[in-house]
This record gives sequence, C-alpha cells and structure tokens, in this order.
Amino acid sequence: MTTLKTTTLCALCLLLAKISFSQEQPDTAVFAKIKAAELSSSQIPQIAHYLTDVSGPRLTNSAGYRRAADWAIATFKKWGLTNSKLEPWGEFGKQWDLEDFSLMMRLPYATPLRAYACPWSANTDGVLKGSVVLIAPQQAMDTTYLISHAAEFKGKFILITGRPLQTQDNFNPSATRLADTSLANLKDNYMVKRSEIEQELGQLKLIQQFDLILKRSGALAVLSAGRRSANGSVFVQAAYGYKLTDAQTLPQVNMALEDAQRIKRLIQSGQAVELSLNIQGKFSTADTKGYNVVAEIPGSDPKLKSQVVMLGGHLDSWQAATGAADNAAGCIVMMEAVRLLDSLGLKPKRTIRIALWGGEEQGLYGSYGYVKNHLIDALKMTPKPEQAKISAYFNLDNGSGKIRGIYTQGNTALQPIFTEWLKPFHDLGAATVTTSSTGSTDHVSFDWAGIPAFQFVQDPLDYETRVHHSNLDDYDHLIMDDLKQAAIIVASFVYQTSIRPELLPRKPFKKEVFVFDGL
Repeated sequence: MTTLKTTTLCALCLLLAKISFSQEQPDTAVFAKIKAAELSSSQIPQIAHYLTDVSGPRLTNSAGYRRAADWAIATFKKWGLTNSKLEPWGEFGKQWDLEDFSLMMRLPYATPLRAYACPWSANTDGVLKGSVVLIAPQQAMDTTYLISHAAEFKGKFILITGRPLQTQDNFNPSATRLADTSLANLKDNYMVKRSEIEQELGQLKLIQQFDLILKRSGALAVLSAGRRSANGSVFVQAAYGYKLTDAQTLPQVNMALEDAQRIKRLIQSGQAVELSLNIQGKFSTADTKGYNVVAEIPGSDPKLKSQVVMLGGHLDSWQAATGAADNAAGCIVMMEAVRLLDSLGLKPKRTIRIALWGGEEQGLYGSYGYVKNHLIDALKMTPKPEQAKISAYFNLDNGSGKIRGIYTQGNTALQPIFTEWLKPFHDLGAATVTTSSTGSTDHVSFDWAGIPAFQFVQDPLDYETRVHHSNLDDYDHLIMDDLKQAAIIVASFVYQTSIRPELLPRKPFKKEVFVFDGL
C-alpha cells in the first residue's frame, strides 16, 4: 500500500513538473514569425526619424515633447491600437522652450563657443557682454568663499571649470560591447548609487545658494564645464528651475570643456577675455501638468483580457540634442514591438499596454505618477484593485545597444522562465538572465508597486561616454540593427507573457516609501 502511494505521488510530481515545464516553453513559431517580419519590413528608421528629427528635443512639458506625444498617439491609432491617448500623471511645473541662443568670445578674438543654454535658464534680456571670473568647482560649493568674493562678480560671467583633459582620455574606447565574461558576472548595476543620490540632494541646496549669492552680487551669468567632455560632447541638463516654487535662475550655460580650458589659459596668461551671451527662452504656466502616452492591443481571451502586460520607455529628453539614445531608442523599440504584434494579427490573451513616460529625467515622475494613479495608494501604502491584474512591465532605457539579457530584480522564480524564453535568441547575442538588479529608470516605479518589472541588459556602445545627456545624442548615434534585434526580443517576451496560463511570479509586496533607488 505504501509502495503504491509512493509510486502514485512520484508520478503525480513528474506530471506536474512536466506541465509546469511545458508552460514555460515559448511559442517558437510565433517568435520566428516576429523575427522574420522585423528583419524584412522594419519601420524602426521611420519611427526614429519622427521621434527625433521631426519632433526635436523633448524636454518634459515642452512643445517638442507634445509634438512627439501627439505623433505617437496618431501613429498608434493608425496602426489599430485602442485607447491611444495623452494621460496626465500629475503636476509638473513650468514649460520652457528655447527660441534663440548664442555664446561668442569677443576678446582676444571673435569665435563662437560650443555651448548650450541649460533648460529653464533665465533669459539675458538682450545680449550680455562682459569679462570672466574663474571659479573652481569646490569654490562654487563654498558659500563662505562666494560671499567673501561677491564684489568681484558684479557685471562678470562666472566660469566654473575643473581639470583639463588627461592624455589617457583620448585613448579609451568611446564605444564598447559587453564581453561574455562581463555578462557571466553581472552585479547590481546602478548608474547613480543611493549614496550618490543623497550627496546630490545635498549639493542641490548648495547650488541654489550659489545661484542666489551670484544673483545678489550682480553677476551676469553662470557658465559651467563641470562634466568631462569627450571629443565634442557637451553634457547639458538642469538640477532645478521647472517647479512653480523654484526661483528664476541666473542665465545658465553648459559649454565644452575644451573651450572653457582655452578661456582659463588665456586669463591665466594675462590676456583680456570678453564674452557675449544671448539666451531667449519662452516660459509658460498655461498647462503645468505632466503627461504620459498610453495605448493598447486588447486581449482576446474572455477570462484573461482584463489582465495586462505592460511595456514602455521614457519619451522625455534633455535639450541640447534630440534625445535619440536617451531615450527615443527605448520608445522606438517599444513602438515597433506593438506594431509587430498588431500587424502580424497575433491574438494576445491578455491586453498589451504600451506607455511612453514623461518626466523621467526629473525623477521618474511619469511612471511613478501612473503607479500612484492606477496601482498603489501611496498614502495607505496598499495596492489598488488594478495592481493584481498587471502581469509584468518591460522597460528599455540604456541607449541604442542590442539586448544581451534581462535583470530579474531579485525575482529568482523568473530565472528559469526567462532562460527558456531567451534560448531562441542566443544566435542574436541574448542569453543572460541575472537575478541582479538595476535602477535609474522607470521599471523601478513598478518594482516598488509589487509588479514584476524588468530592464533589459544592453550593450553600452557610446551611451555613457559620448551621448547620455549630451549634444551628440542625435539620430546618427542610433544603431538600427541593434534596435531591430531589441524589438524582436521585446515583442516576443511581451507576447509570451500575454499567453502564459498564469501571471508571472511576484516577489512579496513590501510597504515601503518610494525611493528613486539608483536614479
């Protein structure tokens, strides 16, 4: 009797294991169909052109952001997606659009300088002309120093610049791909660590004090070349100025380190240096809300269509370029993925919802606002009904590099599932499933909300070295073949999630205050 029970139990366990294993076997025939369609008739170059060249820079709440959002909504409708709309996520702040800009060195000779107005910079009210005072980065953070030297700043441009380029900077590769050894040993990967976030929050207060002291001193404008330049890259962003409560800054400019160092050397050798600056930006508070773009492919299964698989990337960018790698690339791939699924006539069982986020660059505002509006009561720290119906969220936001794998954010139950799903794409270079975590982008909002949420592992290319938040982040730095590979994998993962009998396994929900972990 005992032997019979044991034999029956073993047989049942083997049957359950077989059923479970079969559930994770991907629909390779559909995967192959997706791959063939993308490689033969991709629309990625066209999508890229409209999100970058045609829309222009997509600063949150700017006219460029709205151009891109309106185009995406119209395109989703043309493709046949439903519920395609602009959805407010909450209050953002001031709209700012650059209308005119120039920075010239007038003495000791006339030459244009490689520079860009910082977003939400004050205007110059005409052309400002004056000489230059040099300040080291550490002096800019020293209020005692600033106050004691305030008399020297009146009627002057304040130039903040650090060390010159080092010889080795010219010999480091500007673009790389991940080696197999790196993929085999992936650790938690945060672009900015939490300790660095806390340090930056402290520095933000000092930056605001710095600006206030300089305004009171009568300084003309602040020119900064604080980040290392890389063969023409000028890194341009803004720490504040967009909130309705933010005081108006001085005119603010980021410039090429090479030009800043030239000015520094001229001054140190006793040459008279004079600059002229013109910034004309348009401020508006007519609409202070922030917006996301959402659209859907309805589910086909009567029992499962109320459940949702989500995918997305952030649509907003900085101002000095058209935000191609950061993050039109992610939006291009996600748009192409839903186009593939819809155009092939595939019938996902669950609803597939794409979201293009606003306000990511200022603090994951769009995705966090969406999560608060739909999934989590942030005051009570409890899930809303819709939270239980989201199977997964897939994100792409690390540049134009091909997908090499996926982070499971510590969700160990997903490692064997995703390992099976990636097997058909080993020939495309994607094979890594790591339980490590990554931060710095919109999947963090969903992970906090208890949703299985993932960022794909991507080849870095020149993302951090040249284009991330820089003046070079344009269409020509996109690698179209890499984006096509990514679209194939994303579409396949989203489809497989939509037809899986069960929702993807979840980590236990934790009642924690939201922190921009790794932003």
